Amino acid sequence: MSIRFTKMHGAGNDYIYIDATKSCPDNLPEMARVMSDRHKGVGSDGLVAIMPSDVADFRMRMFNADGSEGEMCGNASRCIAKFVYDKGLTTKSTITLETLAGIKILQISKLNTDGTVREVTVDMGKPSFAPQDVPLSTASEVVNMPIATSMGEMHITALSMGNPHGVVFIDSVANLAIEGIGVEIQNNPLFPAKANIEFVEVINPDELCMRVYERGSGETQACGTGACATLVAAVVNGKANRKAVIHLLGGDLSIEWAENDHVMMTGEAVTVFEGEYL
Repeated sequence: MSIRFTKMHGAGNDYIYIDATKSCPDNLPEMARVMSDRHKGVGSDGLVAIMPSDVADFRMRMFNADGSEGEMCGNASRCIAKFVYDKGLTTKSTITLETLAGIKILQISKLNTDGTVREVTVDMGKPSFAPQDVPLSTASEVVNMPIATSMGEMHITALSMGNPHGVVFIDSVANLAIEGIGVEIQNNPLFPAKANIEFVEVINPDELCMRVYERGSGETQACGTGACATLVAAVVNGKANRKAVIHLLGGDLSIEWAENDHVMMTGEAVTVFEGEYL
């Protein structure tokens, strides 16, 4: 069996996208593991299947490079908007997307000169610090809580953007040995379902630098939900304004924590290539 796919990225966070609106393979976790291999496969942070939905315009299922299924992905949701619009699966500029983290609204905000999608704004919904939502092993919210690590005491803020995040503010992210400390904090008993861990350097209240160690993928070039969690954590810790640019390894995202408590994420969506996996 051969699989037609499109390789896309949002701020360097790259996934393999397949059109599953008419039929869907039944081995998506294994496909994600095999196709995501950067030496023997296509190479990606995971695989995204775009499917029909009974409650929205489309439904997404996303799988990390290790085959584990994630609740949703902000960067992938922008790419889905580009995929369905560029390929004529919809003519809408506002698209609803069903995810395991609820229905997300995708707004196409900028087109290329050839009429294809360049930039998308996603309403990522409301953040939650509730321990049961993250989830956390503690009954109390975790904001700027000290934790012991092999690199000394760090302070972590935990929240959900539909998936779990732990945000740690440090002086500099440039030379951080993220693989070791990322695994260590991700597996902290505080996070019974593990978490995506963001390490954040504050440049000024309108600019933050972030590196992320994701569940199931390791360090990635970007994480949309992580960028949203970063801004929210920075605001509640008095380190940033409610709208800021988040600098990631793969590019920049504009994040705003609006007055209605919803977090809005804006960034580019890029098609890299299309192919057929045998």
